[in-house]
Amino acid sequence: MRKVSEIMTNDVVTVTPQDNVYEVAVKMKENDTGFIPVVEGGDKLIGVITDRDLVIRGIAEKRPGSTAVDEVMTKGIKTASRDMSVDEAAELMAQQQIRRLPVCEGDRLIGIVSIGDMAVRNIFSDNAGEALSEISEQVH
Repeated sequence: MRKVSEIMTNDVVTVTPQDNVYEVAVKMKENDTGFIPVVEGGDKLIGVITDRDLVIRGIAEKRPGSTAVDEVMTKGIKTASRDMSVDEAAELMAQQQIRRLPVCEGDRLIGIVSIGDMAVRNIFSDNAGEALSEISEQVH
C-alpha cells in the first residue's frame, strides 16, 4: 500500500502569523495556489490560510490588507503523517471535505498531499476515490 510520503509535495510555500493578508495574497498569486500553511519557528504548523479564508474572514469583513494572518487563518486542522496510507489520507480528506492535507512529523510541517497528487497517480481505492470525487463535485 502506498504511503503519503511517496506522493506528497515536499517544497511547501508557507507564511507566519505575523505576515499580513496582502502578503499572503501575493504569495498565492506568485505560486498559483489557494492554500498556504501557517508556521511558527520555521516549520511548526499552527494553521492554514486559504483563498476562501481571505475572502470570507478578510474582504467580506472589511479587514485591511495589513490584517495579520492569525486573524483570518483556519486553526485546528487535521494532518497526515508520512507513514499514513494514501487511502487513509483520502478518507480523511473526504470526511473533512478538504482538497489539501498538511503532512507532519509531530507538529513539524514536512509536506502537503492534495487530491491532485492522488488523482494523477490514480492510486486510491474505489471508496476513497469516490469520496474524494464528491468533494470536487460540491457547489459552494
